[in-house]
Amino acid sequence: MLTRLATAAGLLALSTGLALAQAPAATGTTPPASQASSDMKEWQIAKTAKVGLAQALATAESQGDKGRAIDADFEKADGKNPAHYSIKVVYPDGKLVEYGINADTGEVYKNENQPIERYFTRLKTADFQNAKTSLKDALAIAEQKAGGGKAYEAEVERDGNSVQYEISVALNDRSQEVKVGPDGKVVGD
Repeated sequence: MLTRLATAAGLLALSTGLALAQAPAATGTTPPASQASSDMKEWQIAKTAKVGLAQALATAESQGDKGRAIDADFEKADGKNPAHYSIKVVYPDGKLVEYGINADTGEVYKNENQPIERYFTRLKTADFQNAKTSLKDALAIAEQKAGGGKAYEAEVERDGNSVQYEISVALNDRSQEVKVGPDGKVVGD
């Protein structure tokens, strides 16, 4: 009798657990980027970030005098850091600073001086300062070209004597790369 009762209790617990596991998830709530699942891809997590890349760029550029953002990467949360944008800003004097901007709060949570040669062997500070299109403008162009997605990463490359931006845009079901030239036109169209 006691064994049957224990078996019945075990089956009840198992069926309750299965029912809960199959219940639809709550809708209308999006977890903060810092709490997103570790098995999701960066672009999927970046879509849930409360702070957009354009806002993170503006925050990083406002940290010093006349700096220009030249590179931005979205990073998933790990044990040490929240989900964040890692943004490199170059200043007219050649100084390069990498800022960590929290993707949920928009606040700078770390900064680190970097040698510019470590990242850009063929690009010079003047290349960034003389670019007609800023990284922030290139983001808006890429998002429009991608049909309204959310930019989450940006890289700068050399294109002749000027810069070219490669922007990653998170869409509903995938990520799309868009290249924007120094004149603000989409490259490869």
